[in-house]
Amino acid sequence: MVKFDRKKVGQAVMSLGGNGVGQVLVAMVATLLVRHFSGPEPALSPDYDIELEDGEKEDGDIELGEEAPVSGKVMPVIIRWCNISCSLSEKSSKSVRWLLKNVSGEAKPGRLLAIMGPSGSGKTTLLNILAGQLAASPRLHLSGIIDFNGNADSNKRAYRLAYVRQEDLFFSQLTVRETLTLAAELQLTEIPSVEEREEYVNNLLLKLGLVNCAESCVGDARVRGISGGEKKRLSLACELIASPSVIFADEPTTGLDAFQAEKVVETLQQLAKDGHTVICSIHQPRGSVYRKFDDIILLTEGALVYAGPAHEEPLEYFSKFGYNCPDHVNPAEFLADLISIDYSSADSVYFSQKRICGLVESFSRYSSTILYANPIEKRQVLAGENFRTSKLLKKGGWWRQFCLLLKRAWMQASRDGPTNKVRARMSIASAIIFGSVFWRMGRSQTSIQDRMGLLQVAAINTAMAALTKTVGVFPKERAIVDRERAKGSYTLGPYLLSKLLAEIPIGAAFPLVFGTILYPMARLNPTASRFGKFCSIVTVESFAASAMGLTVGAMVPSTEAAMAVGPSLMTVFIVFGGYYVNSDNTPIIFRWIPSVSLIRWAFQGLCINEFKGLQFDCQHSFDVQTGEQALERLSFGGCRIRDTLIAQSRILMFWYYTTYLLLEKNKPKYQQLEPLPKLLIETFDNDNLHPTEHQGDLQIKTFDNDNLDKTQPEGDLQMETLDNENLEKIQPEGTLGNENLEKNQAEGDLQINSFDKDNMEKPQPEEPPSLEKVEPKDDDTETPQIDQIRPFILEDEG
Repeated sequence: MVKFDRKKVGQAVMSLGGNGVGQVLVAMVATLLVRHFSGPEPALSPDYDIELEDGEKEDGDIELGEEAPVSGKVMPVIIRWCNISCSLSEKSSKSVRWLLKNVSGEAKPGRLLAIMGPSGSGKTTLLNILAGQLAASPRLHLSGIIDFNGNADSNKRAYRLAYVRQEDLFFSQLTVRETLTLAAELQLTEIPSVEEREEYVNNLLLKLGLVNCAESCVGDARVRGISGGEKKRLSLACELIASPSVIFADEPTTGLDAFQAEKVVETLQQLAKDGHTVICSIHQPRGSVYRKFDDIILLTEGALVYAGPAHEEPLEYFSKFGYNCPDHVNPAEFLADLISIDYSSADSVYFSQKRICGLVESFSRYSSTILYANPIEKRQVLAGENFRTSKLLKKGGWWRQFCLLLKRAWMQASRDGPTNKVRARMSIASAIIFGSVFWRMGRSQTSIQDRMGLLQVAAINTAMAALTKTVGVFPKERAIVDRERAKGSYTLGPYLLSKLLAEIPIGAAFPLVFGTILYPMARLNPTASRFGKFCSIVTVESFAASAMGLTVGAMVPSTEAAMAVGPSLMTVFIVFGGYYVNSDNTPIIFRWIPSVSLIRWAFQGLCINEFKGLQFDCQHSFDVQTGEQALERLSFGGCRIRDTLIAQSRILMFWYYTTYLLLEKNKPKYQQLEPLPKLLIETFDNDNLHPTEHQGDLQIKTFDNDNLDKTQPEGDLQMETLDNENLEKIQPEGTLGNENLEKNQAEGDLQINSFDKDNMEKPQPEEPPSLEKVEPKDDDTETPQIDQIRPFILEDEG
């Protein structure tokens, strides 16, 4: 890593920049380059950090499937979750509100799973937990087990996950093809050929049905662009660039008409058929949409009502309890009505709650027979081995990221016609209005006050125009940046520097237009050098105000909040801007504010540029004769324009650096699963025998259904195994000492069984028991499902 001596860099800047704006721009660029080149190398998001074969982890390296991005092959992933519980502690009271209560289920590749339920049932919460996207909060408590292909939740970073949110956020001025192309260039650095990347993008456009709108602008609320359904499919296309194994979609049909909603679900169904594991949440689909689901999960008030195959199976299940779906009724509507609370009256609330509680209780007992009874097959777990390769590919370097982001920022800024037109019209209108009010000022004593007033409003107008534009746009752009950074597309340094440089030509145009019209109309100091300095001061002030807008946008959560905070903060700077309160009369506790007020430094520079060397008409001995005397009254005597430009540049860099720190600090943080009690959990597998990953104090082991030999557990807890055809106990020597055969005791959300050692047979050490060799004791005895995760703890003797 290159190291820079900051003193030498500063001397080089002073020698290269010369005087004026050139030195300012060189200082800006040099400071950012020193900051980012001397810092750590860009690293990927934690989700893309993968353990290497030798046990070491190298940030920035990703393990890719062999030709997976080009061929579109997908590593199959089966997701299982057990006893997921999520609670929220209320601020005002000590009560706890349950968002999810002991929810279990499974999602398989090749099948489209829909999470359904009324509003507030926990659909999005469950989806966020499975995707690892639940926003962190100290009041949240999250527990449960999630495994990917039989491995612990912490191993999910080895798989590519995609999350399609409800909000479709894009850079509005880019076309659909440009959006996908830039995303591919940022993520698919392993494809060096431009032709191959273009072919890959064309295949995505064809696959998602976006060919007809490929050259259309994406658009937003101000610019007409593609339709809502096309935006949703574009969101899917952007997530599919990296060939993810699992796709999460949060209510993908929200805000779409029936036709567009069905097209989006058809796309999800096709992605599932292509081998992706697709999980979506949906509120109340139409009948044709419901028939496209392979599996469904029904939630109500955070509790599980049904989980299993879709279509006729849930109707048959609920018919056993007397709830029959009428003919010619949408099954999705019937299920939604069945699990919703009717608030029309007190009696209806009571009866509907009673019905739902009964359904939840019934399913908790019935789930062992219908809740995804198919275990993970060995061929599915090992199917991804073909994708593993020892070749580690680097993500794009700092310079590559900067060039791509600079290209995108320039296209967005230069093509934003509505915003640029409004800013140009406002600059022209303001200059004409101010020029008309201060028309051709003379050299009289009264013109001194007029000049000061004009320069003050010029500084305020320039700063407010740049600030309001930035705070109105950046909060939305920040959401896009956070999403792309979470995927590891780029780091923060290249983004901020590219945004600064791309907006320099556009941002400088409007102050220049303003000054070009105002200066001759007001007849300010009529020399070319003074006019150039006037334009330089207001231009640098405009950049500083934009940087301040970035900081405000990074500090607050929404555009509305930014529009409230930004002008309020600017008002403080206006009060201490040098015109209303003299800096010598400022209270001690507030004397630091003028030194950081960009209004004050701009006003000071404009006054020095205008009054220095100016002579006024005098009629009395106490009149102000020269401009230097007017500057002394403002406490600006002895100052130079160069000092004001340097001060404004420092303010600019301060706001950009603060923005950098805020974006780093406020990047999304996600809630982690809390560790369960120190238990050893055994899971059964039909075809393979292998120990899985460890997660905290939770140790998970899997056993072969055909060879249920006991594996020596670690720690102080001894475990038992159950034969699928026989309830005989298999006991290691000297570990059991209980008195009851079927004593159940609950601990947390897990069911713990203890047994009497006197009623259990010991296995033969020479040959482990096999299902074919064990004769059942009683055909009427209920047999637990092998594939269910059943924890057991055996108490120590005595």
